[in-house]
Amino acid sequence: MSDLANARRWLSQARSVVALTGAGISAESGVPTFRDAHTGVWAKYDPMELATEQAFRAHPQRVWRWYMTRREMVAKVEPNAGHLALKAFELAHPGRLRVVTQNVDGLHQRAGQSEVIALHGDLMADKWLDAERSCCSMENLNQEEPPACRSCGNLLRPAVVWFGENLPLQALETAEILARSCSIMLVIGTSGVVYPAAGLARVAAQAGARVVCVNPEATELDSLAAACLRGPAAELLPQLLDMENEDD
Repeated sequence: MSDLANARRWLSQARSVVALTGAGISAESGVPTFRDAHTGVWAKYDPMELATEQAFRAHPQRVWRWYMTRREMVAKVEPNAGHLALKAFELAHPGRLRVVTQNVDGLHQRAGQSEVIALHGDLMADKWLDAERSCCSMENLNQEEPPACRSCGNLLRPAVVWFGENLPLQALETAEILARSCSIMLVIGTSGVVYPAAGLARVAAQAGARVVCVNPEATELDSLAAACLRGPAAELLPQLLDMENEDD
């Protein structure tokens, strides 16, 4: 029996499924990967020199404008068949699927997926750089780049996890609980080298879950996998997750 057929059979029997997604699923929608987003005027910059708190404090306008460029790129794309297949599975099997993503583009949410755990934050949202004071409100912002509180000067920053920052504690704890309790973890479009997110697959495997990797190429997590499906998520997930099609 093929890996796809096995994975479909396991899914049909699974009480709990976690989909751990990475940049690969969004790249199929046309979202540039983090490093590929450095084109045009940004080609001369190292991403490590932009996606840090230190970079933002040193050059707030430059970093803000780069993130605005990324937002413009993401706003032009749509969820692909992979995102939609996950949403369709959620609708067909209420309560059985949760999505944990390393992506900040919001495409799972735009596809209609509920309760997405975004480990690395939200590219389209902002938060305060320093601790919020009573004067810090969206109504009290100036019109600079980046916007700042008119009273205290506290800057807005993108609500993403920068290099050197910890993942949101509640999101990580929830993801770990799901990993320990799931029957199957689908690892989709991620190379498995970014931690602690990649460690969730190991948590799931150690707890007895079957890990199914969906990726065009081999990944660091293949050694944990009960099945490896080679190909784009937009092609494979509709085949994998449509439980009404039993032609396999």
